[in-house]
Amino acid sequence: MKIAVINETSAGDRNADVMAALDGRGHELINAGMTKTGGSPELTYIHTGLLAALLLNSGRVEYVVGGCGTGLGFLNSVMQYPNIVCGLIADPVSAWVFTQINGGNCISLPMLYQFGWAGDVNFRFIFDRIFSVEPGIGYPAHRQESQRESRRTLFEISKRTHRSMVEILTLLDPIIVKTVLSFPGVMETLDPDTLADADLRAAIKKSL
Repeated sequence: MKIAVINETSAGDRNADVMAALDGRGHELINAGMTKTGGSPELTYIHTGLLAALLLNSGRVEYVVGGCGTGLGFLNSVMQYPNIVCGLIADPVSAWVFTQINGGNCISLPMLYQFGWAGDVNFRFIFDRIFSVEPGIGYPAHRQESQRESRRTLFEISKRTHRSMVEILTLLDPIIVKTVLSFPGVMETLDPDTLADADLRAAIKKSL
């Protein structure tokens, strides 16, 4: 699986912990956000939500690990965009349940709130549980079919209630979009010239 790790400015110092917790699991990791707190250029959760949405909707990654101080800012930011199923994951049990019930493609980690002794170990345990079960299978067993139907219904609701990424790029504050697209490594990862979606390719280039 191709996974993007996207830290915003307040939690930049936790980036190494997240990368270490994901290392050695056989996934292709893209370190797409900030690697230290307060660095420059700076991304807030407003920017990282858009970045996550661009990477997922362009098909450049299959999964995003994001977050912020509490995890709530990034969660609310990324859920404004289409085709995103994100959960606030603070512990291994929530990771295990979210993966089975919601089958999401994005998680938001609280990287400062209640992050103390063995916080890095908690990250490792979270990923142990995420990758130990089949996404979207449902839990508990007697609710599996009901939950799969709910996932399908939510996906259809999302398609009807969100604008496309092309429309979003044209409507957002251009400063926000340019901040994201000009962040080091973002355009190389997006590689718009090779995107299959011609409209998205054109919208990204126009936004620069």
